[in-house]
Amino acid sequence: MSPAQIGFAILVLGAFLIIGKLVRVKVRWVQRLFLPSSIVAGALLLVLGPQVLGKLAGGPLAEAGIFTPQILEVWGALPGLLISVVFATMFLGQDLPRLSRAVTLVGPQLSLGVALGSGQYVVGLLLAILVLVPFFSATPMVGALIEVGFEGGHGTAAGMRETFQSLGFDSGADLAVGLATVGIVGGIVIGIGLINWGARTGRTEFLSGQVSASVEEQRGLFRRDEYYPAATMTSRPASVEPLALHVAICAIAILVGWAILEALRWIESATYGTTEIRDGVTLEIFGSVPLFPLALLGGVIVQAAAKALKVDHLIDHQMMLRIQGLALDFLIVSAIATLSITAIGENLATFLLLAAAGIAFTVSVFYFFAPKVIGRFWFERAIGDFGQSMGVTATGLILMRIVDPEAKSPAFEAFGYKQLVFEPFFGGGLVTAMAVPIIFFVGPWPLLIGMGILFLVSTVGGILAFGPTARREHRERAAELQRTPA
Repeated sequence: MSPAQIGFAILVLGAFLIIGKLVRVKVRWVQRLFLPSSIVAGALLLVLGPQVLGKLAGGPLAEAGIFTPQILEVWGALPGLLISVVFATMFLGQDLPRLSRAVTLVGPQLSLGVALGSGQYVVGLLLAILVLVPFFSATPMVGALIEVGFEGGHGTAAGMRETFQSLGFDSGADLAVGLATVGIVGGIVIGIGLINWGARTGRTEFLSGQVSASVEEQRGLFRRDEYYPAATMTSRPASVEPLALHVAICAIAILVGWAILEALRWIESATYGTTEIRDGVTLEIFGSVPLFPLALLGGVIVQAAAKALKVDHLIDHQMMLRIQGLALDFLIVSAIATLSITAIGENLATFLLLAAAGIAFTVSVFYFFAPKVIGRFWFERAIGDFGQSMGVTATGLILMRIVDPEAKSPAFEAFGYKQLVFEPFFGGGLVTAMAVPIIFFVGPWPLLIGMGILFLVSTVGGILAFGPTARREHRERAAELQRTPA
């Protein structure tokens, strides 16, 4: 494959991303669903590729649709590369608070987040053990797909494709990407429904009655008076272009993560990695762990080093967010464009059961558990975690912005600090990366027991630790409402 073919494949993605944005601006039902332009663009490419148009038209279009096999090959490789960029930029340019301070500030928020993340494993693994494996001949690894697709989102699902393939679960990535699509659409639709329910029943503190987003928000555009700078210039372009500087810093973070992963793989191969557990299969867990969670760790290390050297002011987090957003948009487009509908169709019952179980569990945790650990502003704070655990972080932020448009509650602050503790492990972190290899090598029970204990600690421990404060704040809020004239 020539460099020109690789470049052209990326140009096609860019062109369809613009088409996806035009669809978002012009089509009302797409606006009401808050579908990101990247999902729309990916769906259009999927329809025009071999999975839909190719199968319907046959003939010369059967192999790759209106595209070429080389273009599809490039698109298939992009998610695994871009997901490392997404994770490496996550903490670059941010202050890294002490763990004790973060837990003190957002203990209830962290309890809720861990309950959602660990619980999705518990539900998925129980469903796999009790139903999917014995009745649908599924692999036990399907038990990890709810967390990978819902909590991790498209980036994590597509980024783990090589891991799934190396473990003989070729359809795993397609099922996970499909679940991520269900999650992000369901997160917005169900989330807006929950916000309207909360506003009508007095559970929200800033909204009442029927809630709907503005026309500009639905179209995904800012009004001119809402424009704001995308980033801050921290170096003079005559020396080095600020964007180039930040891309280079991101590259260093990924290289640090790569070095750590290679070191772990070397240690593993030199110690327990040669241990045969069954039929010639050796216990090489890190050999199946993808790069991106270590790229996140590399970003933390680079940020900490920059702070120690007193040059952290040169790293602008907003610039890193723009790089992250660029990588994530192209990742989602290419991941959906290369999604295997056949793989989902062949495992349709498994897919539907996982999707239904994931949605039911996430809604239940939001409704029953969140108000027991979070007191004042529980709805505003919990809806962000609900959105994130159904789709991506952006989904949670959208829902929080709807329910608290002027950021009067501590929801955004608590959510942000929770991410610093939560993201290195769940939603694409180390737990997500290692869960599937662990199930493959030692079976589902050790992970189920571990996640079950963590779920109980986060729920029971959360209620014991934060429940009294939450109940007191709820009583104070109820008394305040009674004193307020109608």
